[in-house]
Amino acid sequence: MSSTAQTRVDRASRVIAAPALALYRALVDSVALAVWLPPEGMTARVEVFDAREGGRFRLVLVYSEPGAGKSAADSDIVEGRFVVLVPGARVVQDIDFVSDDPAFAGTMRMTWSFTPHPGGTLVAIACEHVPTGIRPEDHDVGLHSSLDNLAAYMRGRAGT
Repeated sequence: MSSTAQTRVDRASRVIAAPALALYRALVDSVALAVWLPPEGMTARVEVFDAREGGRFRLVLVYSEPGAGKSAADSDIVEGRFVVLVPGARVVQDIDFVSDDPAFAGTMRMTWSFTPHPGGTLVAIACEHVPTGIRPEDHDVGLHSSLDNLAAYMRGRAGT
């Protein structure tokens, strides 16, 4: 993670025992995404999802414990756009948090990359221009929780 807010880049990665294309598909399928993306302590509702370059999405992430939300007391709303989709290799999204708090303003670019690796696929996430309202330590926990959830989701899909 870098030291200045404007250039801050948060990163997380994990090797997941699944093919790159299957992991890519889990990211561009709204039903799958709602299952695995929410970090621990949250659930997701997909309101809009058009998985094509230029397509938009809107997700509502609901906290199990109210009080931590950016958009409301119990939720975060994210609106985004798919910038680049390369099946089995990369997904680039521009994401905005719906919030009255200026600390969450600005567009965060989130790049997911999938690279073959012994034992599966290295899934790497890079988040650029992270809003200052998102504490680095919280973001790190959330990103790793989502990667853990993705690994568990793929284990549950093995053989299907």
